[in-house]
Amino acid sequence: QVHVVESGGGLVQAGGSLRLSCTVSGLRFDDVAMGWFRQAPGKEREGVSCIGWNGRNTYYADSVKGRFTISRDNSKITHYLQMSTLKPEDTALYYCAAFPVRECATITNRAGILDLQDLYDYTNWGQGTQVTVSS
Repeated sequence: QVHVVESGGGLVQAGGSLRLSCTVSGLRFDDVAMGWFRQAPGKEREGVSCIGWNGRNTYYADSVKGRFTISRDNSKITHYLQMSTLKPEDTALYYCAAFPVRECATITNRAGILDLQDLYDYTNWGQGTQVTVSS
């Protein structure tokens, strides 16, 4: 059974930083891509970031490029999302994901957006961690 456990959310002022962590057990952690989606109230879930199985390739949504950094430590079966220069529009419930693919390019559409389509149900999700950025 796969377990996905996130931590690190909280309340921060605009311009501040937070680091999210996600530990995934029950699968071959070093053989799959990992990442984060987020969902704000009244909005659809959107892809934020992805990192390939060996950490060499990464993906970021345009809205977070230059501010967020994703990384992974396969020896600790954990990946991280370092969020800096946070904005009120970053406020959302952040979901950790273990994708059923090795590379982020596999789940990125022609518009350059993370798009799971039929793979959504084959992705392992965490319960979500709330990030709130005050202005």
